[in-house]
Amino acid sequence: MIISFVPKDLVHTCWEQIKPYMEWAAEYTYGRYTADNIYECITEYDYQLWIAYAKKEDSSLDIVGAVVTKFNMYPSKKYVSMVFCGGIEIHEWKDEMLNCLRHFAKENNCNGLESAARAGWKQIFKSDGYKPLWVTFELPLDKE
Repeated sequence: MIISFVPKDLVHTCWEQIKPYMEWAAEYTYGRYTADNIYECITEYDYQLWIAYAKKEDSSLDIVGAVVTKFNMYPSKKYVSMVFCGGIEIHEWKDEMLNCLRHFAKENNCNGLESAARAGWKQIFKSDGYKPLWVTFELPLDKE
């Protein structure tokens, strides 16, 4: 498995391959983001794109996952926030992705990694030392 940061000016070269992963991730924002919004966050704002590649039998690479991060600045701390994640066979590339993101966070003087996500991620992160701190609930206000 190969994990790679994608520079902002090269995002367009892999976007069509990861767009389905970001469409899936956007579904869990309940209308707050679309895949196109995510693309704009990466190319126009200070979000970062990370790609997980798997080697195929012919030694070519296949994109199997993507993570979008950003820095969250608090008055007393700084975190790398994993904002969007999508892909296949996450258990095959999650550990390497987290190791890469930990290194990135340390290089940028962050206090850690964070992610607000659907409840299912509790099981995925269980063995990585993450502690669920809160869950976000929403009460939509109907238009009258």
